[in-house]
Amino acid sequence: MANYLGRGGLAALIFCAAGIAPAAPHESAVDSATGVTQQAMNEPDLSKALPPPAPPVAPKKPFIVTSPNGNREDDYYWLRDDQRQSPEVLQYLKQENAYRDAWMAPASALRKKLREELVGRLKQDDDTVPVRRRGVWYYQRFEVGGEFPLYCRKKGSLRAVEQVMLDGNLMAKGHEYFNIGSTAVSPDGRLLAYTEDLVGRRQFTLKVKDLQTGNVLPDLVENVEPEIVWAADNKTLLYVEKDPVTLLSVRLRRHTLGTEPAQDPLVYEEADHTYYLSIDKSRSEKYLFIALQSTQQSEWRYADASDPLLRFHPVLPREPEHEYQVEHLGGDFIIRTNWQARNFRIVRVPIALSADKRRWKDVVAHRADAFVERFEVATGHLALNERSGGLRKIRVKSWKTGTDTLIDASEAAYTMTLVDTPDIESTSIRYIYTSLTTPRTTYDYQVPTGRKMLRKVDPVLGGFDSGNYVTEFLQAPARDGQRVPVSVVYRKDTRLDGSAPLLQYAYGSYGISTDPSFRSNWVSLLDRGFVIAIAHVRGGQELGRSWYEDGRLLHKLNTFTDFIDATRFLVQRGYGASDKVFAEGGSAGGLLMGAIANMAPKDYRGIVAYVPFVDVVTTMLDESIPLTTNEFDQWGNPKQKESYDYMLSYSPYDNVKAQDYPAMLVFTGLWDSQVQYYEPAKWVAKLRAAKTDEHPLLFSVDMAAGHGGKPGRFQRFDNTALEYAFMLRLLEIGR
Repeated sequence: MANYLGRGGLAALIFCAAGIAPAAPHESAVDSATGVTQQAMNEPDLSKALPPPAPPVAPKKPFIVTSPNGNREDDYYWLRDDQRQSPEVLQYLKQENAYRDAWMAPASALRKKLREELVGRLKQDDDTVPVRRRGVWYYQRFEVGGEFPLYCRKKGSLRAVEQVMLDGNLMAKGHEYFNIGSTAVSPDGRLLAYTEDLVGRRQFTLKVKDLQTGNVLPDLVENVEPEIVWAADNKTLLYVEKDPVTLLSVRLRRHTLGTEPAQDPLVYEEADHTYYLSIDKSRSEKYLFIALQSTQQSEWRYADASDPLLRFHPVLPREPEHEYQVEHLGGDFIIRTNWQARNFRIVRVPIALSADKRRWKDVVAHRADAFVERFEVATGHLALNERSGGLRKIRVKSWKTGTDTLIDASEAAYTMTLVDTPDIESTSIRYIYTSLTTPRTTYDYQVPTGRKMLRKVDPVLGGFDSGNYVTEFLQAPARDGQRVPVSVVYRKDTRLDGSAPLLQYAYGSYGISTDPSFRSNWVSLLDRGFVIAIAHVRGGQELGRSWYEDGRLLHKLNTFTDFIDATRFLVQRGYGASDKVFAEGGSAGGLLMGAIANMAPKDYRGIVAYVPFVDVVTTMLDESIPLTTNEFDQWGNPKQKESYDYMLSYSPYDNVKAQDYPAMLVFTGLWDSQVQYYEPAKWVAKLRAAKTDEHPLLFSVDMAAGHGGKPGRFQRFDNTALEYAFMLRLLEIGR
């Protein structure tokens, strides 16, 4: 399926960070009510720490931001340095990091303890469930102490000798930042194409390794998207070239091994820069796809993978407000479409007639109460993720019998996710089941018999017992009469009498739904008495397409008021103390954090914003900034008066004012390609100058990472430990 990221597509990487390490020994007595060791409980009271030095103050340098609908003065525009080389800017960012460290110094022992907890909850020598492709088993595994996975395979049998195709730890040596984007094995299994990023700006380099000799070939293509696909000839690769300035994915090229990459022929170029371009291969491996996706329109093109000329043809030409995705089965295309189906339906049509909607035959009809999210085809069945009742579920339909089965679940709030597997002849589907209390559990579901086969339960070390926790699925009344779903988790021994600290998280943009899935990191807060809630606010698609439409463009304010109303509902119902409420969000969810800070500062003790998109109007006016042209249908085009005025009414940066704000912790990465570092930098500087309180405002800048932070599994815990120590210090909890 098409890869649509937007300004928050990596948010899941930030908040579901995974690391694997041995459990820390528990030698001290454990308090039965909190699960905290007695030794930790005896640590010093953080409230008695000495005050840190004064925070850095960014000088004001007035700059006029022009637009057709009015000019605005921006005192901190000077913090933008596209080259990341300005000594003044870099010095200021380093000063912010120094102030962060100074303010957090009294909690350094707690921060260290938290990181040890987070790491210690994860198994170091873990591996993924193997996947079979063309008779070969592929999987990833981690070694003790390793930051990155090993990409491995075994031919014929899982008892066969292991071949390590890539060792991420060896490849990362000597690099401040390292990330493998994707891998693709040639159809004959001899070559491995992969992409790597050494900066964090998602400008990947394509390389090819001969798996027989172990040599990396001289073929090297720079500045590409992470995904690549092979043609059937085992020597031709398709990749998407990025624009070096806007980073847009607009050109598809083909590379033949042994030829000069600078001469790679152009296969397709997208003239409309509101579209993202990606590539894919059908599960049958017969067809290659070009997927073009804007906010409300899509177009797919296909070519026979065996065609030496790789001639692409449209499945269906683009149409206003028509979105669709395509798979191949036999002589047909299987299409997910919102044509005459707001919540999408799935149709089947002969390949040669795919553009003739009169020949479309419903496979899964449209339902007003269920949103068809994604699907997978096999020769014997169709499987799909649907959203109904606010939860992600799995439905399976047999091609032969037409029987339709919804896989059952036993918890009030949960999520099921289809796992892509390459074998189109398989009679089973693989999926992951999880909830706020249940770790990721991988099943194979046998379609003919309905039998579930457990493949793996992700280990959670450190004495975790899911029976100690409770999850609920609530409905919070919004101010306009809508009801906002809220997933809640807490320890059984946490008293819901209005005394507990509460952490509320949300995202609410791009139609991306936030599922109630297990996050081992949260155990560190739950065991310290926190209640944690996910507010499924408008802007996601938890309740179908209308839930998304009501949280974008001229309805974006609903996202913010939904979050605030959910907070007030939870406090009123006793799930949290009114003076102990924390909010967290990242990227487009960071926009949400900036908005609530301006709109309802008294409702929150603290706010944590990861890589926040907070300078909405200025960014959307500048088409040289990555993603801007792709997102006019998300936020609006500020060159249009109505959109300009509406965006200006909520843009966090533009609405900072002289008032008391909550304590705040803001994260960014210097090399972020999706939300440029200078947005949160300007926001923090302006907040410091305007706010009338003495609450801490910390700005944490990773000088060697991008939107998702550092990708290493242990590296990720640094920010999480900082965040939790920040909240606990505010609560004067030193354990």
